[in-house]
Amino acid sequence: MDQIVTYILTFLLGVEKATAYAGLIGYTSNPNLFHKYKVVIIPSRFFDIDIYGTADSLPRFPLMEIDHVPFLYGSPREEMYDDTLVIYADFIASSYFLMTRYEEIQKRSVRDEFGRFPGKQSLPYKAGFINRPVIEEYGKLLRERLRRMNVPIPEPNPGIEKIWLTHDVDAPFFCRNLRNVLRETIKGKGFFQALKYYTGPLENDPYYTFPWMLNEDEKVRAICGERCEILFFLKAGGKSRYDKPHYKHWEKDVKQMLALMNQHHSLFGLHSSFEAGEQPSLISHEKNTLDHVWNLGSVTMNRHHFLCLREPEDFDKLMKAGIFDDFTMGYADVAGFRLGTCKPVRWINPITRQLTSLTLHPLTVMDCTLSDSKYMNLRYDEALTYSLLLIKKTREHGGEAVLLWHNTSFAFNNPCPYHRHLYTLLLKELTI
Repeated sequence: MDQIVTYILTFLLGVEKATAYAGLIGYTSNPNLFHKYKVVIIPSRFFDIDIYGTADSLPRFPLMEIDHVPFLYGSPREEMYDDTLVIYADFIASSYFLMTRYEEIQKRSVRDEFGRFPGKQSLPYKAGFINRPVIEEYGKLLRERLRRMNVPIPEPNPGIEKIWLTHDVDAPFFCRNLRNVLRETIKGKGFFQALKYYTGPLENDPYYTFPWMLNEDEKVRAICGERCEILFFLKAGGKSRYDKPHYKHWEKDVKQMLALMNQHHSLFGLHSSFEAGEQPSLISHEKNTLDHVWNLGSVTMNRHHFLCLREPEDFDKLMKAGIFDDFTMGYADVAGFRLGTCKPVRWINPITRQLTSLTLHPLTVMDCTLSDSKYMNLRYDEALTYSLLLIKKTREHGGEAVLLWHNTSFAFNNPCPYHRHLYTLLLKELTI
């Protein structure tokens, strides 16, 4: 646990030489050790062997607050013990709970129709702070208390540290084969229009919005430079009905799509299939397909299809497959800070309580989360206001913005008409 406590403290402080500053903070209830530190956090019973992993380890409502910042364990009490400030709010356990998705291993029966833990059932949502990176707020409280003890720790620089413009390629084309023509004909959409899409240039296909997307993304990169990455997640397997449509690397249209992405120096990641979400052992095979069959080199980034990385310990299969960075960590049904943070964080396995080498990149906002009637079902003005709030919070705490918009959301036949305009405005906001 010492390694985890040190990591969390360093993460919370979030400044240059954070490890040295973290050494001034103790996590102990032993008064004989208090003199070694400027600040001491009294551990709650969360990590006790008879509490951890039981129902008694879950936070209780109403949550307590310090300076309007909710925390999950301990109490708001603070006192001086000789020359040491002792605080009873257990920021370590509170951060651990959020970073590890600990709640989800305690509530395995709480899942939606796709096997995902619903965001609207989560503690951050129910407690009203899903739209706040409270872990960064814990860090601010700790820095303030260190300065109170005459430790000259600075505040992190505000601003967006990194911009990830990510796109899941679920359905790259609308009507580019005879099966699609038949589908549209049966639906009564019009045989001749479908045939026109099939026989015409790829650029006329409603779902082939990649040229427009990449043009918009390039505007951000032109201003932000290396701080901005364009990242496409590609499917490479899956037999579930939710994994359709399938597309192959050797298809003419796919080759044209990949050439365009490469022309814009895009990055590629694995879009692990819905089936792989149910059977994580399939992840390695799908990654190998991208690496060797698609000839993309060594793919090291992942996002699960439907955000269906169901159980926290399934991350272990990603690491064994050679994945170093995961971008799945957002709730499908509500946008916000699923891990309690707006910064990339190393995964702590809540089963083994070990710090791993896998980096989790919190998903800031996804297109369909905002507009889908099953999810937030927001009007344009509501979606814009909410998205701008998330970006504002990310900028305030020096985090990274991870946007997910699908190519299909920009199609003229998308039932939600506002995504092109919304995406353009959000990109402009990121460049400020």
